[in-house]
Amino acid sequence: MDIRNIIKCGERLDDLQVKDLKIIQNPQGFCFGIDAVLLANFVQLNKGDKVVDLGTGTGIIPLLIAGKSEATHITGVEIQEEVADMAQRSVILNKLQDRIEIINKDLIGVENYLPINHFDIVTSNPPYMHPHGLKNTNDKKAISRHEIKCTLEDVIKTASKLVKHMGRFFMVHRPERLVDILTLCRQYKLEPKRMQFIHPSYKKKPNLLLIECRKAANPELRLMDPFYVYDENGKYTAHTYEIYGKESIQIGDED
Repeated sequence: MDIRNIIKCGERLDDLQVKDLKIIQNPQGFCFGIDAVLLANFVQLNKGDKVVDLGTGTGIIPLLIAGKSEATHITGVEIQEEVADMAQRSVILNKLQDRIEIINKDLIGVENYLPINHFDIVTSNPPYMHPHGLKNTNDKKAISRHEIKCTLEDVIKTASKLVKHMGRFFMVHRPERLVDILTLCRQYKLEPKRMQFIHPSYKKKPNLLLIECRKAANPELRLMDPFYVYDENGKYTAHTYEIYGKESIQIGDED
């Protein structure tokens, strides 16, 4: 395939360092960050699992899951047409059309397009920030970062509808929203089972958290050891290298 026919003006092709997978991104838009990579690594899958990723952006999480697992079918849901188009072209470029499907829909009401109580795994790297004071709510970066098109509750409620009984929901978010996350997950019958805090370095407080919930499960939350991205010298820790594979991987900003 001639990539000149699939990559548009202003876009770039990044190597994901996994199974020779590539992703199309536009530096003027929103490029994936370490949070997406950490989430994809945090997800535990079984052979044959059916997965749906809510707010998939340029498809980074479906691509990484496809590369690291034997999940049979992964659906990415993205509301922004231009961004969903990039994700779809990345799927084609990587010849993964038989495993990954991108649908350009609002996750609110997506149960009208996807079967409910059907998926083994639901994942999401949702917008973290409130839209207070935003001047341009149509900006691609703003939509990716702020709760403009959906709220935290929308994401959790939709995940609960899509995931099957005893299926699992994985999400990355901010520690300051922890009380909201736990409250909403339990409200929608997604019982928190495993959680990990992500620290930029050993001396800094956590700025991300990863959480796994199981639908209709009994209460019991296990806190994992904290994850540190950089060491005291500003280099990736050994744990981070394990995930990225190579230092040269290009990632965007973390928010």
